[in-house]
Amino acid sequence: MFIDHARIFVKAGDGGSGHCSFRREKFVPRGGPSGGDGGHGGHVIFTASNQVSTLLDFRYQRHYTAQSGERGQKSNCHGANGPNIIIPVPVGTLVKDEETGETLIDLITEGQTFVVAEGGKGGKGNARFATSTNRAPREFEPGTPGEEHWLTLELKLLADVGLIGFPNAGKSTLISTISSAHPEIGNYPFTTLRPHLGVVEWAEESSFVIADIPGLIEGAHEGKGLGINSSNISNEPPCCSI
Repeated sequence: MFIDHARIFVKAGDGGSGHCSFRREKFVPRGGPSGGDGGHGGHVIFTASNQVSTLLDFRYQRHYTAQSGERGQKSNCHGANGPNIIIPVPVGTLVKDEETGETLIDLITEGQTFVVAEGGKGGKGNARFATSTNRAPREFEPGTPGEEHWLTLELKLLADVGLIGFPNAGKSTLISTISSAHPEIGNYPFTTLRPHLGVVEWAEESSFVIADIPGLIEGAHEGKGLGINSSNISNEPPCCSI
């Protein structure tokens, strides 16, 4: 099993402030309060999709911010809600809160959705505060801020067979021959810097997944060569070719 990692920041939209205004109409010299409510901020939503296979896109865009709700208006007009941000992720993505380490959701089925950051609530306009004893309130509420989080995404990629061996031993050549994978091949050590996955068809309607793993040398567990930490190898995710 190989794990593809990504680290992103999400920020839901803030709620819009309520409005303070009064009716000003002909023949109504003392009109009542007419300030509308602010709109709600947009949510940030993850949706599991089979159309996405890796977390590669999150290497290039790490910040996602939803729009805030609009301010309330006069004449009891409410502000518009901020639109939601829908972020597609591969099926099998595990979402964790980076600060607490808590697992928020494991998106395991196509079409599954999860609100990872809720938008702020819109504030009330002064029309909401009118009472029998206070017919001209000037009070109104600001909107509440939207949630924000640093998240860690993990995508687990399964392989049935792994090729383990010394550097420059022919592992990449083998996987490119028996599958549709196209790893870089060169006559020098450590040509393979990240795992490559390929699908091998060995019988009618039968197949298995094979992984080309970076070469191992003596002392790799102590950090020699490419070591054991993928962060020392490459920021790119494992490749999968079918």
